[in-house]
Amino acid sequence: MPISLVMTIIGPDRPGLVGRLSAVIADHGGNWLESRMAHLGGQFAGILRVQLPAEQEQKLLAALKSLEGLSVSTYKDVAVPPPKAQLLAKLEVVGHDRPGIVRQISQVLAHHQVNVEELATQCESAPMSAEMLFRATATVQLPPSGTLAQLQAALETIATDLMVDITIIPSRPS
Repeated sequence: MPISLVMTIIGPDRPGLVGRLSAVIADHGGNWLESRMAHLGGQFAGILRVQLPAEQEQKLLAALKSLEGLSVSTYKDVAVPPPKAQLLAKLEVVGHDRPGIVRQISQVLAHHQVNVEELATQCESAPMSAEMLFRATATVQLPPSGTLAQLQAALETIATDLMVDITIIPSRPS
């Protein structure tokens, strides 16, 4: 019977790392289902989900531990019943970088029971001024009782304080 595992991997980035990781998974009958990977601060950071025969789990875990310089954590994928159709939206934040932007926005989202499905952030040099510009893109899931207008209004109350532009674009139901 197949099982699914969710893994986090971190270690010094180097060419061929994903190839080695995928070979170990394939060598143990694993199927690479989905992943998110990035180069962050000189490190390779990834999260992935694989499916493999249950009898291969311990062998795969041992093989992953033998990958030099990598820290690997694994978790069993727990089947969760699909939620009722809920509204998804894309949240975009752009403004001058400063400490606390993610904290303040995430507090508003949590207060409104909004779930962050995916979040990507980066700091980059602004085109004209070379000041640091903060940019975030998130996919968020609103609760059945929430509306985009309510969320937009709540975020606008902090946008001026943070000196950021916040845009919410409706997406699709999950």
